[in-house]
Amino acid sequence: MNQSIASLVQTLSELLEKSSIKIALAESCTGGLLAAHLTAQAGSSLWFDRGFVTYSNASKTESIGVLSSIIEQYGAVSEEVAKAMAQGALNHSAAKTSIAITGIAGPGGSTENKPVGMVCFAWAVQFPGSPALLIASTQIFDGDRQAIREQACAYALNELIQILRK
Repeated sequence: MNQSIASLVQTLSELLEKSSIKIALAESCTGGLLAAHLTAQAGSSLWFDRGFVTYSNASKTESIGVLSSIIEQYGAVSEEVAKAMAQGALNHSAAKTSIAITGIAGPGGSTENKPVGMVCFAWAVQFPGSPALLIASTQIFDGDRQAIREQACAYALNELIQILRK
């Protein structure tokens, strides 16, 4: 990915403004970093509705309605939980699109099946008159905690741009 986060935010903002839709975020391992990147752009209030930082499992359930049974069955770092987070962000906002990010930024917290750098994403887009389109992906990023979080933000933005352009 060659584009800077600022240029990705600029591109996304143009797409959202053109479509007259707002975005909501549900962030776990990025801890609000993506929201900070979005709101660093002047005029973001036109297209950014809100962000949920749902770091704990309890907050995922209480703030955006992720079923505890999904967390128990798949683990907080899973595409299933990411999809539930993305849908929950739509359900608890005025947005028509959302990004959810949950992962292991490290240096601890990893397991044999879920290494440091593993991040699960989901994107939801609500088209008029139909259920939300939900797309999920898992990536493994390298680097320290901050590098993983920044890469996760850039990846999430780039993928949503591709989805919205289709």
